[in-house]
Amino acid sequence: MGADIGERTLRSCGARDRETGAAAVLAVAVVGAIAALTATILPLYIGMSIRQSVIAAADASALGAADVASGRLPGVPCAIAEEIAGANHARIDRCEADGLVLTVVAERDFLGIRLRAAAAAGPPDLVSN
Repeated sequence: MGADIGERTLRSCGARDRETGAAAVLAVAVVGAIAALTATILPLYIGMSIRQSVIAAADASALGAADVASGRLPGVPCAIAEEIAGANHARIDRCEADGLVLTVVAERDFLGIRLRAAAAAGPPDLVSN
């Protein structure tokens, strides 16, 4: 009976040795899955943030250009729009003046995707959104 117990003890120790490291493999798999998910989702959130900055750049550029067009500030409306967009890390794709109403399209590239936003500004009775 003593030898029998010894054999069982040795067998159970052998089974336990075969499972050593299984938790480490599982932990590596979980960390890898989280890293892959983060690498996929993070650029999307950054892209949405950059899109909002392009929208803000277009709005600010249109407002600045409209101030120049109305005579409130000196300068050339579209040149001011380009300067404001540049300060917001964007560039002007199109700037059109229709009297005192200025329409501006700002853009910025992110991961090979061109993000664009348009805005119009001018006197309240002339601008329709």
